[in-house]
Order: sequence, then structure tokens, then C-alpha cells
Amino acid sequence: MGSVDGMDGAVSTAPAGQIAWRPQAEHVQRSRLARLIERAGCASPNELRQRAAAEPAWFWELMVQELGLVWSYPPRATLDLAAGKPWATWFPGAGFNYTASAIDRWIEAGRGEAEALVWEGEDGRQQCLTYRELRDAVGRAANALRTLGVHQGDRVGIYLPLTIDCAVATLACGRIGAIFTPIFSGYGPGAVATRLVDSGARLLVTADGFYRRGQPVAMKQIADAALGATPGVERVLVIRRTGQAVPWQDGRDAWWHEVVNAQPAACPPAETEANDLYMIIYTSGTTGRPKGACHVHAGFPLKAATDQALCFDVQPGDRVFWYSDIGWMMAPWLIEGTLLLGGTAFLYDGAPDWPAPDRLWALVERHRLTMLGIAPTAIRGLMRHGVEHVRRHDLRSLRALGSSGEPWTPDAWWWLFREVGQSRCPIINYSGGTEVSGGIVSATTIEPIKPCSFAGPVPGMAADVVDEAGRPVRGEVGELVVRQPWVGMTRGFWGGPPGEDPAREAEARQRYLETYWSRLPDVWVHGDWALVDGDGFWYIHGRSDDTIKVAGKRLGPAEVESAAVVHPAVAEAAAVGVPDALKGEEVAVFCVLRAGYEPSETLRREVADTIAVQLGKALRPGLVAFVSELPKTRNAKVMRRVIRAICAGRTDLGDLSGLENPSAIDAVRTALAV
Repeated sequence: MGSVDGMDGAVSTAPAGQIAWRPQAEHVQRSRLARLIERAGCASPNELRQRAAAEPAWFWELMVQELGLVWSYPPRATLDLAAGKPWATWFPGAGFNYTASAIDRWIEAGRGEAEALVWEGEDGRQQCLTYRELRDAVGRAANALRTLGVHQGDRVGIYLPLTIDCAVATLACGRIGAIFTPIFSGYGPGAVATRLVDSGARLLVTADGFYRRGQPVAMKQIADAALGATPGVERVLVIRRTGQAVPWQDGRDAWWHEVVNAQPAACPPAETEANDLYMIIYTSGTTGRPKGACHVHAGFPLKAATDQALCFDVQPGDRVFWYSDIGWMMAPWLIEGTLLLGGTAFLYDGAPDWPAPDRLWALVERHRLTMLGIAPTAIRGLMRHGVEHVRRHDLRSLRALGSSGEPWTPDAWWWLFREVGQSRCPIINYSGGTEVSGGIVSATTIEPIKPCSFAGPVPGMAADVVDEAGRPVRGEVGELVVRQPWVGMTRGFWGGPPGEDPAREAEARQRYLETYWSRLPDVWVHGDWALVDGDGFWYIHGRSDDTIKVAGKRLGPAEVESAAVVHPAVAEAAAVGVPDALKGEEVAVFCVLRAGYEPSETLRREVADTIAVQLGKALRPGLVAFVSELPKTRNAKVMRRVIRAICAGRTDLGDLSGLENPSAIDAVRTALAV
């Protein structure tokens, strides 16, 4: 693995562990990564990775040139480490509004009539905006936000299905220097309210509803229930998606089309700085409330564009689709990264197998998509429908496949490679995180690929696999770490507007440091198990912390536990992720009941339903068990890793020296047996 030279070859039918795909000459000739390697004076992808890791400022200066970004005024430096690596500042002092580079510059370059966004809804409706039309739509939406009292630095909640209006709303916030918080469309009122309250949102953009498997979902009603616990939201913009009747509060609620369409299209981008916040996106950790990752104009968008360019080889004219939701980072990644590269971002807001099992493949054929990204969970679900649904469609427009969210199983990887990619498209395995703004490790289109593998660190990511002492390890599983800061690294966790609540800011600062920087000096510990094999291929082996990952969606156990105790019977709860053949993991909840309640099947369903109402149906637990006590440390912290080990059937439960109540082990085992 490594050299660009001599990498043309044929497809392999090798078993897992051997090379399955090698790039052909056409991949190298087209490759942006290959051109960058030559421009940098490097001999191979690995040499570029190594130099970028050693000289991060050099690499990101190179990427600014490669992406053609233009500052409205130049930075004082490329990288400022005066506050230490956890608080690295990129391009300090630079003037930069990402929407100008994502939209206006393509019009100025004569590509105003090129397609920027294309959307298809589950109900079959379609819409397209050229770059010129997108600029006008964003301008009107931005002016509408201003008329409703949104100013630079204000927070705006985006709780929408993934439509063109959704993309426009996010871009409109950036246009005027507001900060948007994307919220998963499948969340229930509790999860929506948590994010709106924590971010301090003044305005919410939502929809009357959306379709899921042909049935309208009453999104506005869910939003209204959340707003009952969110007094800081002053105005609500409602997009008409389904036409269904909605509850309405005069003076607060307004129709998107009425307010936006009345505005002028002209709205120059606000004079924001490179390090001004533009997005707070929530990711759940192992304890406490969800964490608001803070991203800036010259951060997340640049990282997304860099990864798309170097790993997926996205170029102007490409039509990029990543099956996602606005609440998960891959949707902002898709919109911002693709537009910064002058491509076409394709959006879809429905199920991948409705109204027929071939819906996803029909989308690829109908819209001539060149890159399709999808989670392994979705592929495992589509596999059950059979290969005939794939084979009836012309998928020759595809030149690359992407995957993220969780580790692959070999059978699902081979199915995607052979049936969808027709044994000619590389699967660009890609893993990182919301706080990362994209990938830490990835495959590329110019390096050989083993099933389920990564070629190595994404260029610009000084990644390594280490033991508990921080020593590099190869050929064995260790912790995935990053040794140098990168563009797109979260600027800490949201602790409110600067100066408003010093105690809350200090808590957020400490939480960020404890989450990523506390285990090894000046090293970001990501929380994934990883392995580098003898041939230099990388693999991810799942989370090393307590985070639950359901179908690629990260969920903190504390959120599930908080939802469970809403039920009057539940006094205490512990949530863990357990292996699931389809979803990768499913939620298992162990509950201690209040006095006067007895375990029953009816009560199990009620608790599961309560959690689904709070967090959304997609996060309904697959297992609810009742226990007399939970395993805890002496300081009352629940030992979730012990519960996970019991669920996995392991006899070795690890270090139990901190366990205060060993009898809880038998309680969990008994509950599982029941």
C-alpha cells in the first residue's frame, strides 16, 4: 500500500484479508489526491500523510490553495498553538464566510447554471436548484431570518426532513452569521427540547410533517410539544411539506413560503471571521447531557470538502448522495463539502426501500448519481430483499461508494461491492466523528482495498493506534488517537455565549478536555478501538467508551436513562449497546423499579414506548430488563461495561475492583435469563 505508481490492476475475488480491489489507470489519472501528491513533491499517499502529520500548517495551507478558497482579508497565521493543542486556532484573524466560497464563487466562475442541489421526496416530488437559483433562495431565506429578529451570533434550530428548503435554511444562517443547530427529524419532543434549550435557540425552522413509509409524520406537533419546555424560542418558521393540518400559535408561528418569498434575493454574505461559529451540532457521550460540538466557518466546511476531494475524489460535475438526516453530521458534510467543490448534492428524505425494495437503486439510476454513501446497517437491511432489486437498475453512473457509521461485516461489504458497485467501484470506508468534522481514517480511490478496511489516516489527520501508555501498536487492537490538531476539530463544547455564564463555560471547557485530552498528554483519544495489520491496512473495531451506536447514530446512555425514568414505575436505569445483526447495536435498558411495581411484559412495552416517545421511534430499545440493583462503583457510577460484558455472555467481566455491590452481577444475569 502506498505508491501511486504501478497501482493499475484488475478486480480481485479474494476472501477477506486479501486485496479485493485495485485502482486502474483511469482512477489515478482523474484523482485530485494523485495531483496533490505530485504538487507537494511526495512520492506516495503515505508520504503525503506523514508530511501532513509532521507539518499540519503546511498541509492546510496547501489545501486552502487546492480548494481555491479566498479570504475577504488574510489570516495572521495558519495555525496558532499559543493556548495549547486542545484549543488550536486555524487562520486567526482571517475574514471568511463559507457560503461565499460554496455558492457565489461558482457563479462568478461561470457555473451559475450548474446544478447545486437536487432533491427527491419519498412521495416522488422532485426539485432542483442551480447555483444561481441557490444564491437567490439563500438570500431570501437569510433576509427572512433577519426580519424575524435573527442577528449575527444568534442560534437557530433546524428540525426538518432533508429537503432543499432544509439545506437552504442552514446556508441562510451562515449567510448572516447566525449559528444553526441541526436536529434529527426522528427525535421526540424531549430530545428536541434538550438541544433547543442547551443551544439557546431563538428561532426554530420546522415542517408541518414528512413522509415515512407513506405515512405522514406530524412534525409540527412534535415541535410544539418540545417548545412547551423551550421558552427561549421566540419564533417558528414552518415549511409546508405534506399539507397536513397543524397546530398554530399566532404571533409566534409563520409559514416559510409566505415570509421567505416576500423577501428580496440580494443578501451579501456577512463579514464573518474564519473562527466565528456557524454550527452547534450535538453528539452524545457516555455521561450527562448531549455535547454541543462547536464548528466555525473555516473549520467543518473545509474539512468536509478536503475529505470529499482527497478520499472520494469529488470534483465539479459529480453528483454526490449520502443517505443521512440533517441531525447527523453526514448531511451538513454532504451539503457544505459538495458545494465547496462545485459538485451537485443530492438529497432524499424517505426510506431506502419504500414504496419498493429498489427505491435506493432507482434513485441512483434516475439521478445519475456518481457517489453513493450509506451505512452498513442500511445495506444489511437492503440485502434481505434480494439481489434482483439491485440488478434491474443501471448503476453505471456510480464511480465510488462510501460507508460510515459503524464497522462492516464481511458479507455486507462484499454484497455492496459486488452487487451495487459491480466489482468496479471502490468502497471508500470512512470513519471519524461529529467533533472531527469528518474522517480520521479512510480508504481512497487510488490505493488498494481489503474488505472492511481503511487505507490509513485521512491526509491531514495525524492518526495512530496506541496502547494504554500511548505507545504505537501494530498487529493488535489499540486506541485510535490523533497526535496533531486539524482543521475542523471542534472548538470545544458549547457552554453558552461568551461571558454570559462563566460557570457553564468552565464546565463545558472541562468536559471537552476530559472527553478527548485527559488520557494522554496533548493527544486526542477518540474512543474507538482500531488495528493496523501487517500490510498497513487499518480497521475499526467499535467504540471503546460507553457510547451506543444504533444504525450509525451515536446515542449517549444518559439520554436513554433519562427517558426511561420518565415512566412512573422506573426509579433508576442503565442503558448499554448490545450487538445486533442488522443495526450494529441496539439499545438495552436495565431498570430498577419503584416500590409497588412488579415486572411484566406490559410494563416492558410501556417503558420501551416511553423511551421511543422521548427520543424517537428509531431509538426504541430492543431489550428492557428489570433488575433489583445496578452494578456501581463506590462513588455511585454505574459500571455499564460490566452490563455490556454480561449481555455479550462473557465470563471475564474485567476489573471489578471498583465494584461496590457484586450481587448486582447476578441480578443482571437473572434479568437476562427472564
